[in-house]
Amino acid sequence: MDVRVGGVWRFTMHGPDGVDYPNLIVYTEVSPVERLAYDHSDDDGGNAFHMTVDFVDEGGKTRVTMNALLESAAERKRVAEEVGAIEGAEQHLGRLAEFLARQ
Repeated sequence: MDVRVGGVWRFTMHGPDGVDYPNLIVYTEVSPVERLAYDHSDDDGGNAFHMTVDFVDEGGKTRVTMNALLESAAERKRVAEEVGAIEGAEQHLGRLAEFLARQ
């Protein structure tokens, strides 16, 4: 992970069906403690969307808000239903909460 503006992170997600899904993230904004923004796509640049993750201090706790900007409502529906993006985001945030609880 090269977490800086213009930095790249390539990774592969492994589906429960055994299919590998190569991913490419290019960071567009990195504001420590406040925001990460990036373009997320397949490794070949397809199925792209822009993600913004905001971190807000709320009395010693942190509110994390994730917003994805997709090409169309139809693409949002496809990503939510076929890819399971909402469930995936919930899993990621759950793992983050578990990690932080152990710290």
